[in-house]
Amino acid sequence: MRAAGARVGGLPPAGDIRVSYGHARIPKAGELAVGGVVKLQALEQVFPNAPRRFNVLYLVSSRLPEAPVALAGAARAKNAAVVVNQNGVAYPAWHGAGWERTNAPMAALLPLASHVFYQSRFCKDTADRFLGVQPAQWEILHNAVDTERFVPAASRPDRPLTLLLGGTQYARYRVDAALRTLARVRTHVPGARLLITGELRWPSGATPRADAEGLLRELRVEGSVEFLGSYPQVDAVSIYQRADILLHTKYNDPCPTVVVEALACGLPIVYSKSGGVPELVGEDAGVGVTAEESWDRDIAPDPEAMCDAVLRVDRDRAAFAAAARLRASRFDVRPWLARHRDVFRMLAG
Repeated sequence: MRAAGARVGGLPPAGDIRVSYGHARIPKAGELAVGGVVKLQALEQVFPNAPRRFNVLYLVSSRLPEAPVALAGAARAKNAAVVVNQNGVAYPAWHGAGWERTNAPMAALLPLASHVFYQSRFCKDTADRFLGVQPAQWEILHNAVDTERFVPAASRPDRPLTLLLGGTQYARYRVDAALRTLARVRTHVPGARLLITGELRWPSGATPRADAEGLLRELRVEGSVEFLGSYPQVDAVSIYQRADILLHTKYNDPCPTVVVEALACGLPIVYSKSGGVPELVGEDAGVGVTAEESWDRDIAPDPEAMCDAVLRVDRDRAAFAAAARLRASRFDVRPWLARHRDVFRMLAG
């Protein structure tokens, strides 16, 4: 996406809500989009992107445009409202040195915001801890899913137990934990398989793909893993429908859209019980593996505990799948869009 920059035009006519997302264009449904861009795709269907002539500037912290603070300042100067969708923040464990510099734009944006949507209680708590800014007006609004498009398969084909590791694989420990979990599961369910989505791009001595394939050989699961790569949103449902359980091995994930999409497709979640994921899954739609709290290091979930959780879900898969689908109704996109519409009307009116 190209940034719109800090130059903005005038206000639209009174009573007309026009929203800028800080970018010249938002990728369409058939184009690759990850993270914060996905929610912008949903919003743009109702509030088309108006990069110059707008009265609401909507910024997602995980996909900020160029010079976001200057852009927000220019918006405020012309009496446009600034709305921030605050996802996670940087901290030493996953960011390393320089995490304060990464947080600086987010910390500067919050005082300029007329309204802040925190994506989870975890997001609010970590923003308080690492940004140290309390916005004037805020609420918690979890990420959303179109439960009419993301649906379970009409029937499950005759296939082995299939696990899915979703998202972009930028941390080696996530793939490592999933593969080690699969190896243990296969001692109980010999035909079990694992699908891995997204680009492999963690820093390592070898290329990430070669590194992963070496681990496959070490664990003797070479023929049981399929790397699917990146995919556009239009292909997402078909990928979820190929799986039975979502493995979510990321530590302290703030509010992953992949989890709500999987729930809507009837996939129970086996996950690191950390970050915002427990808020999404609840008590009945999956099984969490206990993780200690740390801000100084990422903690991979224990593969043996993850295996036990997978086997527990597999023994009662139908009940867990039904609970997952029911849980997803809490995060349907229609109430999410309606809440945005109410806030935009209040601020732009």
